[in-house]
Amino acid sequence: MVAQKQKVDFTQGKLFAKIFWFVLPIVVTNLLQTFYNAADMMVVSLSSETNAVGAVGTTSSFIHLIVNVFIGFSVGANVVVARNIGAGDEMGKQKAIHTALLIGLFFGIVGAGVGIAISRWVLTVMGTTGNLLDLAVKYTYFYFAGVPFLAVTNYLIAIFRAKGDSKTPLVVLSLAGLVNVGLNLLFVLAFKLSVEGVALATAIANLLSFIVLLVKLKKDGDFSFKQLKVNKKALKDIVFIGLPAAIQGAIISLSNILIQSSIVTVNNNVCPPDSTYQPVVNGCAAGSNLSNFVYTAQNAVYQGAITFTSQNMGANKPRRVYKIMGICCLLSSMFGIFLATTIFLLRVPLLSLYGVPVGEVGSLEELAFNAATTQLLFVCLPYFLCGIMEVGSGALRGMGKSTLSMILMLVGSCLLRVVWLLTVFPLKQTLEMVYICYPVTWILTSIAMFICAFVNIRKKIKYGENS
Repeated sequence: MVAQKQKVDFTQGKLFAKIFWFVLPIVVTNLLQTFYNAADMMVVSLSSETNAVGAVGTTSSFIHLIVNVFIGFSVGANVVVARNIGAGDEMGKQKAIHTALLIGLFFGIVGAGVGIAISRWVLTVMGTTGNLLDLAVKYTYFYFAGVPFLAVTNYLIAIFRAKGDSKTPLVVLSLAGLVNVGLNLLFVLAFKLSVEGVALATAIANLLSFIVLLVKLKKDGDFSFKQLKVNKKALKDIVFIGLPAAIQGAIISLSNILIQSSIVTVNNNVCPPDSTYQPVVNGCAAGSNLSNFVYTAQNAVYQGAITFTSQNMGANKPRRVYKIMGICCLLSSMFGIFLATTIFLLRVPLLSLYGVPVGEVGSLEELAFNAATTQLLFVCLPYFLCGIMEVGSGALRGMGKSTLSMILMLVGSCLLRVVWLLTVFPLKQTLEMVYICYPVTWILTSIAMFICAFVNIRKKIKYGENS
């Protein structure tokens, strides 16, 4: 059974069924992870802190700024391991795996230290003040304490998926998620903690995932403490592919920080900063958390595009990448449209789970609900466009064109948004003016991604292909 899992081959046979059954466990895994993260906000809304949901939501863009650095490098690990598998290089695969895990540990420790050191300053610059700031800082301190475990876990997940095993992460993360929810309830309801309780629960769940996945990798024969050292070639390959992805993730997070700051501005325009309840911030946090269900499902297809493209390029079969991209776009759109429509139609009961009810006319609760609805309308419903964009990005990364993918993403999904927020938003400071930049930039970036992907496939075919 172990040997069979290690030799999963995506370079032959029909693609649709293989992609679907590879992606489906990742979709379920991502949705479960998102549900468990949503449970953090749902449970924390039951605490005595009225701004707890807003505090957790306010920190998301800053946390992603730090976390996306090591997640970007895990993309490099996925591509390098998958490429070695496609080429039949067992030694190269082993070197890449052990090098990747050490990289993950290093960045996890650095990320935790940096996150804790600058969290209050960054959140203050974003315009967060008063009780909301204190809660947000407290949450980040506890969250970043568990980031080293989260970092290595992401690399382990990337390694399993590169091997063609998307089921193991599903089982392990499902177990860890149940532990997370249980600890959330224990810390918040029994111990009367607030944001620190859900952050601590997340850290413990990440530690559990790390231990179980590492043990499973060792049982598969792909990990040994004796081989745990950095291989220069593997390090170079992982950094070459992962660094652009890491930079891209970090810079996009910077643009999201600007977006979050704009949301705080809208909130302060309708409600005093020292108010006991911040309606727009809390409403947008709830809407964003629901939208994450759509994004994470589509991100599973992005992971599939990377793995399938990497293996087929490693086996010198670039023509199959055309079909891979088409199938991934279809699956991503199906998942995105179905989930987004369902969430929007059920927004009233779903938002109430986050402590954001419809509210009476003219009340702060009504402002919060309207803010959440605006987020869902402008971001959640058209999220399938983001999925199509990421398929193009994943294919380029699988081809080894990670730098090109980074440049396109930064110009399309970052620079254009920043320009919009700095020039157009100040003229009319509304949530609609903040969120409209998302679907517009997704469309423009998707077009650029696919043009570049097709050009690179044709070049590869021109220089030779196995029959």
